[in-house]
Amino acid sequence: MPKLGPVEYAIPFFLLLIVAEMVWARSRAPEKYEPRDTLTSLAMGTGSSLIGALEAGSVMALYVWLSGFRLFDIGWQWWAWAGCFALDDLAYYWFHRSAHRVRWFWASHVNHHSSQHYNLSTALRQTWTGMIALGFVFRLPLLLIGFPPAMIVFCAGLNLVYQFWFHTEAIGKCPRWFEAVMNTPSHHRVHHATNPLYLDRNYAGVFIVWDRLFGTFQAEREGEPIHYGIVKQLGSFNLLWTAFHEWIGIVRDLWTAPWRHKLSYLWRPPGWTHDGSRDTSDMLRARWEALGERSQS
Repeated sequence: MPKLGPVEYAIPFFLLLIVAEMVWARSRAPEKYEPRDTLTSLAMGTGSSLIGALEAGSVMALYVWLSGFRLFDIGWQWWAWAGCFALDDLAYYWFHRSAHRVRWFWASHVNHHSSQHYNLSTALRQTWTGMIALGFVFRLPLLLIGFPPAMIVFCAGLNLVYQFWFHTEAIGKCPRWFEAVMNTPSHHRVHHATNPLYLDRNYAGVFIVWDRLFGTFQAEREGEPIHYGIVKQLGSFNLLWTAFHEWIGIVRDLWTAPWRHKLSYLWRPPGWTHDGSRDTSDMLRARWEALGERSQS
């Protein structure tokens, strides 16, 4: 039986915090929670945990095998843990950015964004198809550098645990020094927004400095209220549709697209079509910026 990781140990605390936020929302902002939406998020989280447990052995076996090709032997010193945690977060940044910019990865990640509500239960709305999407490949460089597989898996778990707390509207802005370095509720609200200004921004897991370094940072603006969800809203609380709707969309596009465009429906950004009948986030932002310029002229 696989050993429990940081996420599994944190689950009881996740549930307690969700209940606490529900109590807060009931008296101050009851619209923040919708029962069917919350149940869908919890069911997605439960399914993701069960599927992840079944896949864990295969992923660890692959990691152990690949570690045989490592360039260095990095031990278990304290600085190795610090380095692994920081580099794992960098790997997560590039995974997360790819998950919004490449439709194949988005098909797995879109589940997390499919709720039109933003609360702690949304953090548990996780994918069932991460293994199919091959998201784990983004951590392979850490293995080849020489970090122990168990250390990488543990740091990845810590990263996910950190990401739970900022899925909330109960917390406004944190102190400026903290907002400058760390991912926060304010930064991640931007990430979950469908507003053209906010689309495809703030991919960080733990350290928002990656977005500042790579030009994908966007601060939350007081005059730009956030609308949550996805550009084409799910419109359903059906669990299977929530889990697989984008994969179904990919199959439909591959079936009908001309041969020369089929692969583009896998590797181009979500919303791309060969005939321009749908919009990508870049197209939506460009149109919004053009409207802003015209209104100022």
